[in-house]
Amino acid sequence: MDSAQPRADYRLGRCGCPTRVGNGFRRLAALVGILGVLAGPAAAAPTGGLVINDVTGLNPIAVEGVVTPHSVADVVQAVRTHSGPICIGGARHSQGGQTATDRCLFLDMRTMNRVLAFDPAARRITVEAGITWRRIQETIDPRGLSLKVMQTYANFTVGGSLSVNAHGRYVGQGALVGAVVSLDMVLADGSVITASRSRNREIFDGAIGGYGGLGVIVAATFDLVPDTPVVRVVRQLPVGSYKDYFFAEIRAAPQAVFHNADLYPPRYHEVTAVTWFATESKVTVPERLAPLQRASARDRFLLGWLSDGPFGKQLREYLYDPAQYASRRVEWRNFEASYDAATLEPDSRQRHTDVLQEYFVPVTHFDSFVKRMVQVLRAAHANVLNVSIRHALPDHESILTWAPQEMFSFVIYFRQGTQAQERAVADKWTRQLIDAVLAEGGTYYLPYQLVATRAQFLRAYPTASRFFALKARVDPSCKFRNRLWERYDEAPACQESRAPPP
Repeated sequence: MDSAQPRADYRLGRCGCPTRVGNGFRRLAALVGILGVLAGPAAAAPTGGLVINDVTGLNPIAVEGVVTPHSVADVVQAVRTHSGPICIGGARHSQGGQTATDRCLFLDMRTMNRVLAFDPAARRITVEAGITWRRIQETIDPRGLSLKVMQTYANFTVGGSLSVNAHGRYVGQGALVGAVVSLDMVLADGSVITASRSRNREIFDGAIGGYGGLGVIVAATFDLVPDTPVVRVVRQLPVGSYKDYFFAEIRAAPQAVFHNADLYPPRYHEVTAVTWFATESKVTVPERLAPLQRASARDRFLLGWLSDGPFGKQLREYLYDPAQYASRRVEWRNFEASYDAATLEPDSRQRHTDVLQEYFVPVTHFDSFVKRMVQVLRAAHANVLNVSIRHALPDHESILTWAPQEMFSFVIYFRQGTQAQERAVADKWTRQLIDAVLAEGGTYYLPYQLVATRAQFLRAYPTASRFFALKARVDPSCKFRNRLWERYDEAPACQESRAPPP
């Protein structure tokens, strides 16, 4: 239990899930804060006590206390001694209260951030759940290794990424669950278990993508792959040609590593498809990992113009992005996977904030969903900054899978006001988009604003009843609680502070 580590830090005071917007939008996206560090609250904060918020600043939640555990023993102690609800958070990039609820004891896992075992020959690493992907990269890069699957930005914690079953831009891959060997977890009774495909399989399948509902993930083991140079290939084409292009040129290409396509608002007619292929060419970017940095004032001003200024979006489509892609670029795979989310944080989120949503649609429904999506966004006059298109293979392991079949995903990055009326407008067209993707046999991603009705949630995740039954067995008192499960789990123990329906 690592008794040499200091005891958990129980402290008082104010305390503070994807996805990358798109490769062609990288420098532009680096000017704004979709997933940066915690911003000041954009919504009215609860009075008194400690407050947990997410990156959007839209969801301040008053909690009873904050614990920063340094070891598994510290987590066990907190779970066994606290009689009320317990919530779990890492970097807190989820955007709808998935890491907290009212009057909970909040476990800030970021102090559990060590590498526990690393076997370069076996291409395998075991880490504590509070470590960031960047810290892992700093360990494995000198040995010429890379993560098999991770989110696009490297500042997320491993435990948080597992809890949302994250994905990235990897060709021939899908959800993060595919790269996981095993998990160590603390359950509601304080017991410590290992879950894998051969041990405690149902908990393994439920915890990955389970949003902290089954217990505290304290460690995880991952498979690794070789690091290689990758060369960027850019293709501009009409959105109606994209699906055929992807299946003909990208999906089965053995050297393709990363891929996404940016769909440009406000016309939504053209895409820029960006693929990184493994190559033996000499790198043009000598650094092996991307620098840790924040956006400059100049960059933030430029993004503000491209987002809200006259002809700003057209400027990006016809001038800015073409200029970014004009030169040949060869990087290390780890460089392309190690961008700093701090470059995304704006000066303020008080009057408006930048928000993400994501929708998954079966690949055969790509064109019909695009039409539905564009119709909703135009009718709502949504201030969409970018739509990033990804691809994922099926995930038949996680209970709450967002990819029961081969999917295209649409990551919508938009700006919205923070006042109640403006939030209500965004909530309305979000539910319309959920209806649109459900009509196409798809689903939506759960780390974002909790505006879906329970009927929409159950239709998108028809295996939720299996998850709720598992939770009732391993956590019958609903000790591990957050606003997501209070909203959708009908178990009486989970509804003590249930959020009101939309």
